[in-house]
Amino acid sequence: MAIHSISSKLYPHAFRMDTPHSSYILGIAADGLAVHLYYGPKLSDTDMASVCGEENSPWFPEPYAEMLLDHVPLEYSASGKEDLRPSALSVLWDDGDNIADLRYRSHRIVTGKPSPKGLPHVYTEDDSEAQTLILALADAKGLEVDLYYTVLEHFDAVIRRTVIRNAGTQNVSLLRVMSASEDLPENRMDMISLNGSWARECHVERQSVTHCRERIESFRGVSGHRHNPFAAVVSQDCTETAGEAYGFSLVYSGNFCIETEVDCHDHLRVNAGLSDRSFRWPLAPGESFDTPEAVLVYSNRGLGGMSQAYHQLYAKRVSRGYWRDRPRPVLLNTWEGLYFDFNHEKLIRLAKSAADIGIELFVLDDGWFGHRSNANSSLGDWVPWEEKLGCTLPQLVSEINSLGLAFGIWVEPEMISEDSNLYHAHPDWVLCRPARTATQSRTQLMLDLTRPEVCDYIIDTMTKLFSSANISYVKWDMNRFMTEVGSSADPKASAGALAHRYMLSVYRMMDTLTSRFPKILFEGCAGGGGRFDPGTLYYFPQVWTSDDTDPVQRLTIQGGASLAYPTSMMSCHVSASPNHQLGRLTTFETRWNIAVLGGGFGYELDTTKLTPDERETVRQQIIQYKKERGILFGSELYRLAAPKDTVAFQQISKDKRHIVVTCCRKLFDMVQETSWLHLVDLESAAIYRNLETGSACTGAALMGMGVRLHLPFQDFASCRIRFERIN
Repeated sequence: MAIHSISSKLYPHAFRMDTPHSSYILGIAADGLAVHLYYGPKLSDTDMASVCGEENSPWFPEPYAEMLLDHVPLEYSASGKEDLRPSALSVLWDDGDNIADLRYRSHRIVTGKPSPKGLPHVYTEDDSEAQTLILALADAKGLEVDLYYTVLEHFDAVIRRTVIRNAGTQNVSLLRVMSASEDLPENRMDMISLNGSWARECHVERQSVTHCRERIESFRGVSGHRHNPFAAVVSQDCTETAGEAYGFSLVYSGNFCIETEVDCHDHLRVNAGLSDRSFRWPLAPGESFDTPEAVLVYSNRGLGGMSQAYHQLYAKRVSRGYWRDRPRPVLLNTWEGLYFDFNHEKLIRLAKSAADIGIELFVLDDGWFGHRSNANSSLGDWVPWEEKLGCTLPQLVSEINSLGLAFGIWVEPEMISEDSNLYHAHPDWVLCRPARTATQSRTQLMLDLTRPEVCDYIIDTMTKLFSSANISYVKWDMNRFMTEVGSSADPKASAGALAHRYMLSVYRMMDTLTSRFPKILFEGCAGGGGRFDPGTLYYFPQVWTSDDTDPVQRLTIQGGASLAYPTSMMSCHVSASPNHQLGRLTTFETRWNIAVLGGGFGYELDTTKLTPDERETVRQQIIQYKKERGILFGSELYRLAAPKDTVAFQQISKDKRHIVVTCCRKLFDMVQETSWLHLVDLESAAIYRNLETGSACTGAALMGMGVRLHLPFQDFASCRIRFERIN
């Protein structure tokens, strides 16, 4: 059993939830409070009795009882009572009452994992692989709160979510709703988050948690470039391979919040859930609200152990469908090669050039529909521009297919241009606060997908498009954020409620279309990595990691993303040099070495302009990729300790027989003349052969002595070292 229960003097009910390497323990006190007792290395029944004993009680002695809740580690706190720390739940009743006093009513332990309504989630392939504790709390006024805790047999994670129901007689508004709240006894911790901006996503930031309230957040309608919906709270001595790490990841693609605060007793609280900025969700009697899921991971093997737990879970129990376990085709995307400047002749010439060097999938990016010759028009009019294409879309696709290439296409379904037939017909379909002017970004507006008729229109339009020709791949883009958030169909709705309703509609669209077209390879994109999160990855098996294709910048972006996301979910391309975003000059070797770390691999340049030597280089790269993709797709990634200004990764294949080490120097320094990398997680007695040199040594030597790097004395030099286990 993964969930165990006992009764003790202090706790009439106590529960221990076990993952393969961790335990999570909570207790129900005599007064009905749900109290957090432990989250850490896996414990036994004997340990559980000790954790629930009086000697380990979190309660203060009697003289301090008047403010009891202000220091007790609670499982799910509510505002308005003595607990004055940041709460998990805040409400406002119609009579002005803002109190929710949550006390235990009942519990159930069920086999399997109940799923939230209309939201992406961690799934099970069979009920037998999971158990769920459903803890029912309630307020005397009729507010019912169900806390869900799921543990899966083979994955080191605790999946939490919350359902709030109004079982009372008056209306109540939810002002703040967290998916999970965690009270930890240790305050000497650091918080690690992934911040950035467009074209510089997922930069790792580490800072000490303090008595001040710290939060990462998005209020942009998407999870966003600025902060990813992931954070880790780690011991101050935590490294890649040692120390404690608590990970918090939200399976959600919209406005979110992850926050920390150390209280006056030096205890740390972490909350994770929907952003409460402008959030107000009305609940009439009989109505309920489901939060997104929060995935909690504990590791006492450092950041690497935490990352591997997330990688395994997200690759196998968030990613779904036909493409989950399939290596991806080599693609050529037209964007950086042609931008909007193409016609039939250019497309066919580019496709022939791509087929000649081994490309398998030809992707037509922006500019193929309406009368779109730049970014100023036609979003919403998803009708092929036959005059520009020189034929119908089915004819173009057929011609591309005849060259031995599959065909893919770019869309941005959630957006609308003022210069479009759709806008002229339905100006009220724009997401905007009534009587306000909608701000344009990239000369585009957002569709009001909170209206069912708008959502249905996009589903029907995309269905018609994807059915019109032999389309094998769809890049689903989203290039702006929410402002003036309102709806002409619901003028009084709060911005926060509309933003969440928008995401529920986006999920409905994604679920419907991926179900109708299960073999299309969908790739998510939001100006690059602006919606790189588990919610999107539940529907789309890969996400365009960043619009910045510079390999040196991608080292930071892909390395940061790997804290929570497996490489199989990252889409990465080899682009031109000088790079179109940064102007940096890099070799084809370095661009390829970094791009092939991702699961979705391809090129984004004009292959007709390559020199004969460059064409042969690319041809050989593609041959090598095709040899390796079946071996390395789904491999585990490790971030290695590396010399100054150098980044290194290690991949180990699923069968543990193939190891690839990728290393790239950012800036050359003479002290780097001799550098060594120590590999990790190999079998000490096993023999591994270096496929470049033919030499062989034990795993112990590769981990202890390491492997010497022989990088050229220049900036942006890289190498890729392959090993194969031979015994």
